[in-house]
Amino acid sequence: MRDPLSALSDAFTAFLFGKVETTRLPVRTSTGQAQAVYLPTAAPGLGDSGVIIGREVYSGKGYIYDPFQLYGQQLPAPHWLVLGESGNGKSALEKTYVLRQLRFRDRQVVVLDAQGEDGVGEWNLIAQELGLTPIRLDPTSALNGGIRLNPLDPAITTTGQLALLRTIIEVAMGHGLDERSGFALKVAHAYVNETITDRQPVLTDIVDQLRHPEPESAEAMNVDIDDVRAWGLDVALVLDRLVDGDLRGMFDGPTSFGIDLDAPLIVFDLSHIDRNSIAMPILMAIVGVWLEHTWIRPDRKKRIFLVEEAWHIINSPFVAQLFQRLLKFGRRLGLSFVAVVHHLSDVVDGAAAREAAAILKMASTRTIYAQKADEARATGRVLGLPRWAVEIIPTLTPGIAVWDVNGNVQVVKHLITEAERPLVFTDRAMTESSATDLLPEDVRAADLEAEQRAARIEHQQRLNESSESTVA
Repeated sequence: MRDPLSALSDAFTAFLFGKVETTRLPVRTSTGQAQAVYLPTAAPGLGDSGVIIGREVYSGKGYIYDPFQLYGQQLPAPHWLVLGESGNGKSALEKTYVLRQLRFRDRQVVVLDAQGEDGVGEWNLIAQELGLTPIRLDPTSALNGGIRLNPLDPAITTTGQLALLRTIIEVAMGHGLDERSGFALKVAHAYVNETITDRQPVLTDIVDQLRHPEPESAEAMNVDIDDVRAWGLDVALVLDRLVDGDLRGMFDGPTSFGIDLDAPLIVFDLSHIDRNSIAMPILMAIVGVWLEHTWIRPDRKKRIFLVEEAWHIINSPFVAQLFQRLLKFGRRLGLSFVAVVHHLSDVVDGAAAREAAAILKMASTRTIYAQKADEARATGRVLGLPRWAVEIIPTLTPGIAVWDVNGNVQVVKHLITEAERPLVFTDRAMTESSATDLLPEDVRAADLEAEQRAARIEHQQRLNESSESTVA
């Protein structure tokens, strides 16, 4: 029973100051239990319209992405950069993304397939599934009636033809054309276009004209005809490689018939070209310019141009300039360019660092798969990733990536359906059972562990940032 004096004192205090809360004893708990104090949070998604990629690791929500739906509101540009070391799921992401995009009727996709297996490109299975035949660019098959692409195709504007010829020559020579060589090429190209009207002009015509220039070209500059011939000699020797050298057959004739530019998917199989030779950037330049003038049209269709081994483009200053123009031009006509590379250092430290930086700036979407710690730090600096994202990149398991969509950074697990799995797996010779095993328990456990580790790192990082702001 309470002391009457204490009861009277409490009643008087309550009358003057209001009711006094009961004092409670402190509760001892662990830091693990105290985490419940922090309410769960998840960054907003990108909307619910577009292609399903997978799910966000932290919130478990579905992750939906479509550059055409986001362009102009959340995305300043529809172009996309995919980074990561081999074996982490880049190819699977590309293929499922294309398959899911093609479910929309107004989509068209072109793929430059630079990797192959079993004698065919790795997109061959998908093309077959859709009832399509890849366009194989191969010097050997071209000599036997295979596919040809003509740099002087009348579908390409005269200005585009001359720019493409200059790019081919500059890539092969490793430096820009001087004014005299450029003049010799220009007058040879102009003469061929003016005089050959009954057929498609071809590279052989340019080579012949460089070796035997017309007197009018010399008189226009008030120089000797032998000078014009000497100025064009190196140019003729470079182009002769495409006509009669190791690259003959692919570009030294009229463009082949049968290339269906209205097909939903067009695959250029480049897997028979040596990826370390100058043939690859030359080939990509020709294909890119040809598509710019024949495939990209103002017909309100949404087009995706996906390039594997894109460092061949971005790392060559001359080819990068061509594609930089293509990206600016194509954006107005509904083009989304997807560049797939292994390491950012492949492009930012090369000869075309300035051009590469311009192309990277136009890529508002970046997807980064697992990289080594030093590579991840370099990637974070160049792309401006938050610190927590840089720290978890080396810990990511295959199929999980950091997505940065114009500053909206998420960790996303890519999901593959059973129907897609046999079509998207690569390295079949090394993993014969991969296409049939849906998701082994060890992979499931590794994914769970990686997700938990990533969540802990992000949580700790956010606590540190919160503490720093409180101290400040």
